[in-house]
Amino acid sequence: MASYVHSMTSGSLPSDYATVSRYAAAHPTRREQSQEAETSHTPENRVGRRPSRPTMAAPAASQSLLPPMENTPLLNPGPHVPRIVERGEESQTDGQSLAIYLAELRILTKYSLPVFGTHLLEYSLIMAPVLSIGHLSTTALAGITLGSMTASVSGFSILQGAVSALDTMLPSAWTSPQPTLVGLWSQRMTVVLGAALLPMYFIWFNAEAILLGLQQDPEVARLASLYLRWVSLGLPAYAFNLVSRRYFQSQGLFAVPTRIICIVAPINALLNYVLVWGPEPIRLGYIGAPIATAAAFNLVCIMNIIYGVFIAPRTAWQPISRRSFTSLGILVNLGLAGVGQTASEWWAWELVALAASLLGPVSLATQSILLSSASTTYQAPFALSVAASVRIGNLLGELNSTRAKVAANTAILMAFALSLVFSTMFMVFRKSWAYLFNDDPVVVDLVATILPLVALFQVFDGTSAVTGGILRAKGKQMTGALLNLSAYYIIGIPFGAWLAFSWDFGLHGLWIGLTVSLVYCAVFGILLCVRTDWDREVRKVLARLNAESKARGDDDV
Repeated sequence: MASYVHSMTSGSLPSDYATVSRYAAAHPTRREQSQEAETSHTPENRVGRRPSRPTMAAPAASQSLLPPMENTPLLNPGPHVPRIVERGEESQTDGQSLAIYLAELRILTKYSLPVFGTHLLEYSLIMAPVLSIGHLSTTALAGITLGSMTASVSGFSILQGAVSALDTMLPSAWTSPQPTLVGLWSQRMTVVLGAALLPMYFIWFNAEAILLGLQQDPEVARLASLYLRWVSLGLPAYAFNLVSRRYFQSQGLFAVPTRIICIVAPINALLNYVLVWGPEPIRLGYIGAPIATAAAFNLVCIMNIIYGVFIAPRTAWQPISRRSFTSLGILVNLGLAGVGQTASEWWAWELVALAASLLGPVSLATQSILLSSASTTYQAPFALSVAASVRIGNLLGELNSTRAKVAANTAILMAFALSLVFSTMFMVFRKSWAYLFNDDPVVVDLVATILPLVALFQVFDGTSAVTGGILRAKGKQMTGALLNLSAYYIIGIPFGAWLAFSWDFGLHGLWIGLTVSLVYCAVFGILLCVRTDWDREVRKVLARLNAESKARGDDDV
């Protein structure tokens, strides 16, 4: 479900995402001074307090980053290390206390809310063209639907998966002694995505021939190709928006993407209406919708640049240099694994939709209702997965393995609680739910019989989403990809198709297969997360910082 939702957003996953980064005053208060004095007399195996406000200066290049010994501090806190201080962190040290779990619950909730709002608003960027074109003609609707699906499969989902590498690199870099690595890794990812755009443009500009080769209707293929050519004007901006979002989120600036999309979403809706249905001098008809979408992507990009250059703190920024073109292999490896995780899941849902179409129009209409419902409720656990990824990454950058473990466990429990709420909702309203979408009594009855399966599906879908975010924070995108590939293509889809067509279970069989695949993903994802050696994850962060420190020294020489 993750990739399906990503494909409908303009760049989260898309993917995450405090509402605004909380920093202490420029000068420490008496309370902070007393806390720092107490910290300096604590046993050596405690990590010292860091200044809570980031400064404009970068840490010294000569700062040593040695692996922690048994009786030495994990990190020597310097005066230039940024720190995202959340209420409740200062006084909680016992990783098993209820108070620390409640504190993480509050923090993760605060982080998740703006991400949730962002994704809901971004959904309008994709839905507005479909709604505006849908009233032109059935053929036009089919063309833009096919074009949008092609764009998602061959472009948007791949970019979403590739940029997930930053979920591993940026949050831990921000709270490390080298916060400028946030800017450096963002520049490197921009280079990687720029190279990835070349084959995408080749596919999009030859889409008509490709779709005709796949036996699509000639007129529908022509309209889909037309959509792809015009929306490609916003493809570089879409890729840049994915990077800039991670850049802001890793610093705790979760509200920045939300504020930007709050401005752009109504502009996009207005552009769609004016360019498709507006007065004669400016009305463009069919091509007005992809042009409006491309304009929205570019407008978001411009606003991201303005905010990053003129408003956001410069603490994370690294001047562009030849280092921006080094260590790209790390991002490529993580990105390819992320693509496997994202694209495999998206394509799996496309296969299920295709299978449902073979069962007849009633099953296809029912599948559309069920999938739309599940995708909408998925937005909440997906937002939580983004928040968990950033929060855990920040804590790993602070070398706080105990708190990272608590944050991961809290996120899993929150996902389970959220899923129970949605499951209860589907069960209570199962007999009337379909009336929100359709009045056909046959469709309504079929939806009512399958919704109990969807309710069960919710529990494991939400939990799997959050464990995926935790795996991204650890740099385990390949593990997530293997989980999805095996869950959908080895277990879920074959089992569901066998039940649907060999045993005449119909659409019920397909959803049983999907539920089994998500049970598999959730169970193994939870096991991988709760069995994590968080001290080892801290050592991995230190190893990356040491490598970058050496590279910087080579440049200086």
